[in-house]
Amino acid sequence: MTIRIAAIAGLTGALLLLPEASAAWRAINRHEVLPVSEGVWEVVARVGTGAQDYWCGIGDFAIRQLRAPVNQRIYVWRGVGPSVNRPGRKAVQFAFGLPPGVPDRSSSLSLNVREAGDNLHVSAAQTYCYDRLPGRDRWLP
Repeated sequence: MTIRIAAIAGLTGALLLLPEASAAWRAINRHEVLPVSEGVWEVVARVGTGAQDYWCGIGDFAIRQLRAPVNQRIYVWRGVGPSVNRPGRKAVQFAFGLPPGVPDRSSSLSLNVREAGDNLHVSAAQTYCYDRLPGRDRWLP
C-alpha cells in the first residue's frame, strides 16, 4: 500500500512539472490564446482559420479575460507565422501597443493579420465572433 501511495505521489509530482496544456485560454470560437511574453499573446490557428478568427480570438480574450475597455486598441505584434507555443501550427501575436518602429495602420480598410501594426478596437475584434455562431445574435453556452 505504501509503495502504491508513493507511486501516485511521484506521478502527481511529475505531472506538475510538465508544461500545462490547460494554460491556454479558449475564445468563444475555440481558438487558443496563449502568452508569448509580457503583454504579448498569440492566437493559434485551427484548420480553416482566417483573419476574422484571429481577431475574434484576441478580442474575446481581451474583453472577457483581461477586462480591457471596449475602446482599447489591440495591435498585430507579429503577423501570421509559426506558433511559439504550439510547434507546427500557425499563430498571430497581438499586444495593446505597437511594436517598436512599426507604423500604426489604423487607417487601413482591410481586415488583415499579416503585418505588424494592423489594429482594431477590442470590441470591433470581438464582433467577428458573431459571424459564425448559430443564430448570429447569441453566445454559445
